[in-house]
Amino acid sequence: MTLNNIKGANADAFALHPGYRRMFAQGQLTLGIFLPLRFYDGDMGVLTGQARVVSEIDELGFAAVWVRDVPLYDPTFGDAGQVFDPFTYLAYLTAHTRTIALATGSAIFALRHPIDLAKAAATLDCLSGGRLVLGIASGDRPVEFPAYGLDHNERGERFVQSVDYFRQLLADSSLPIDMPLGQLDRAYLLPRPVTGRIPLLVTGSSRQSMPWLG
Repeated sequence: MTLNNIKGANADAFALHPGYRRMFAQGQLTLGIFLPLRFYDGDMGVLTGQARVVSEIDELGFAAVWVRDVPLYDPTFGDAGQVFDPFTYLAYLTAHTRTIALATGSAIFALRHPIDLAKAAATLDCLSGGRLVLGIASGDRPVEFPAYGLDHNERGERFVQSVDYFRQLLADSSLPIDMPLGQLDRAYLLPRPVTGRIPLLVTGSSRQSMPWLG
């Protein structure tokens, strides 16, 4: 397995990133809002009007709007989470906002392939003018993994592989990628992020050690 050893970055690397700068304004307490405002319980009507509220809080100076990534509804889990696809929904909210950061809480890197994640993330980052911040995780709903043909117990390892692949795709590099999740040579990802990088914030432990998270 060939790795380019592209590591995470500290805050200084995102000093010019509009979304990160909005969320982590120096010396300020910032506030965001987490969607959905009301949980789905069989009636899609509870989701009506969310875009209007997000537009209003954008005007009021809120820092971020967060959406969850829940591919499948498990009635035994306790809640449906975010019903809409996170990237599609954030793209919709992009058109209704101007400055608020658009954040995932969290994109499930252990389920989605890194090429699809990187394509969606870079597209949304460009459409929003660099406002995307990715909260990422390994997933907490066991029923989803066999539906994807994956082993729930291996989500920690797959999470790390997906993060590595994602970072290499977004790096300004023509080096080949040779990993368990795929091999890539003589091709690269478009579009490129507005500021060259997209912030990744690991939520929870995602089955990783503290040194790795650090």
